[in-house]
Amino acid sequence: MRCLTEIHQAPRLPKAGETIHGYKFFIGFGGKGANQCVQAARMGAKTAMVCKVGKDFFGDNYIQNFKNNGVSTAFAKQTEKAATGAASIIVNETGENAIVIVAGANMLLGQEDLQHAQSAIITAKVLICQLEINPDASLHALRMAKENHVKTIFNPAPAIVDLHSDFYKASDIFCCNESEAELLTGLPVSSVEDASRVGLDLLQKGCGSVIVSLGPQGCVVCQSINVAPKLVPTITVTAVDTTGAGDSFIGALAFYVAHYPTMQLEEMARRANLVAAVSVQKVGTQTSFPFRKDLQSELF
Repeated sequence: MRCLTEIHQAPRLPKAGETIHGYKFFIGFGGKGANQCVQAARMGAKTAMVCKVGKDFFGDNYIQNFKNNGVSTAFAKQTEKAATGAASIIVNETGENAIVIVAGANMLLGQEDLQHAQSAIITAKVLICQLEINPDASLHALRMAKENHVKTIFNPAPAIVDLHSDFYKASDIFCCNESEAELLTGLPVSSVEDASRVGLDLLQKGCGSVIVSLGPQGCVVCQSINVAPKLVPTITVTAVDTTGAGDSFIGALAFYVAHYPTMQLEEMARRANLVAAVSVQKVGTQTSFPFRKDLQSELF
């Protein structure tokens, strides 16, 4: 998904029916797929975005933003049938957030668009999909990639309870956070042990590997070739805004999968943790994502 993001900073998140004063507001670019793509591009990956935006002011600006970040827009199409997607984000003083998204044109991306992008999908080193577009479109893209031996990363966000079982089988790396893991498995996730348990549960559904992200604790990695779950910790930083941190992680992970295919998944996750840790130290989503020059040389 790609969408315009309105970010409101406030002392705390409002309760239901409550109006509170914020202290900062700005507009940026977001959407999980777009964020992940931009982060991978900023690290040096050659990227392309398969998407649909409105034929409106925001859509025009969104496509230009991709170009500014070195992302190919050959498969970024505009439509007059719906407006460009949008998201409203509230961030409190500790960096926690609440988000409402309106998918708009994203939901019009279909199989015809995927066929148009087939040449890019089947020759890519990595394909990332999410659930901010029609799930059928995401599943079709994952199947296209798997059939052509392209590595797949699936981020089941926003999570849905009745996720088609083929999503698991089509995922080389199934990457979710705690709340998404809870919704998909029906199991609570409030500790590393819980994350390990749901990781194994998801792995048994057919994924090649599972990563459950745990914010400041890092992530838990489970692999079919080495079933024992492994905690991959991150560093401690002062978080200003955690919005988009998971997308930064996945974008970085995709970069490592593409550029370092023989690297162990735990090491890829460790490095992706460090990239995401940089992103939370600035406000915004894509505006907080580091470029290669901003990162330690040891990450490359």
